[in-house]
Amino acid sequence: MRWLSALLLPALVQVAHPSAALAQAQVQLQCSGTLLEARGAAELRREASRFRFSLALEAEAASSDEALAALEARLVTLRQELSTLAVDELEVSSPNTWERGRRGRDPAAWVASLRVSGSLALPQLQPLVRRVGGLPGVRLSPVSTEASPEQDRAARQQLLRAAYQDAQQQARDLTAVMGLEALRPIQVQVEGAQRPVPLRAMADAAPAAFDPAELPPPIDRLSLQVWFCAR
Repeated sequence: MRWLSALLLPALVQVAHPSAALAQAQVQLQCSGTLLEARGAAELRREASRFRFSLALEAEAASSDEALAALEARLVTLRQELSTLAVDELEVSSPNTWERGRRGRDPAAWVASLRVSGSLALPQLQPLVRRVGGLPGVRLSPVSTEASPEQDRAARQQLLRAAYQDAQQQARDLTAVMGLEALRPIQVQVEGAQRPVPLRAMADAAPAAFDPAELPPPIDRLSLQVWFCAR
């Protein structure tokens, strides 16, 4: 039985020697002809409805207890600001402490930190950056835009269809080159991923507005591998 792979980026055909993993696949994939492996991919740009944020909160003091007390005070202030923004799915990690060595003329100190994350409506981007990003001890991390969850199933079906058709077309091109006609799918392995969007504008930047419309839209990506039997 011959093994041929059709890869998307870049598209190429290669003949591989069966390994232990391929031997297992041969047990599961029964094919009396030529076993073809094709990888398909698709992406879908969606309209953003919300965004997720993540930030680090830190405090320093001469001892770990004092650093934790200062961190707690800052967390109270942070919670008050976030409550005015109507945050959903607010999550606060447990605190962590460590001793920081001397920095030039600065003496050694204890640092206490934790992470806070949540979901906000798009119009709250600028208030988050201006009011929350400017609080003492706050460091904003990349944000990621989110599409409406009500459309998730339809979007996934669209991605699956496009990725499968991509893999199927590659397999058809291979069978045409090899002089084969019949093509039957026998197994599919689905993968998927999303990418965070960096929040480049920080609270101490120029006075220009932080416009949520300028954030890249959420992009759903999906890739899959399909094994076909060709004869």
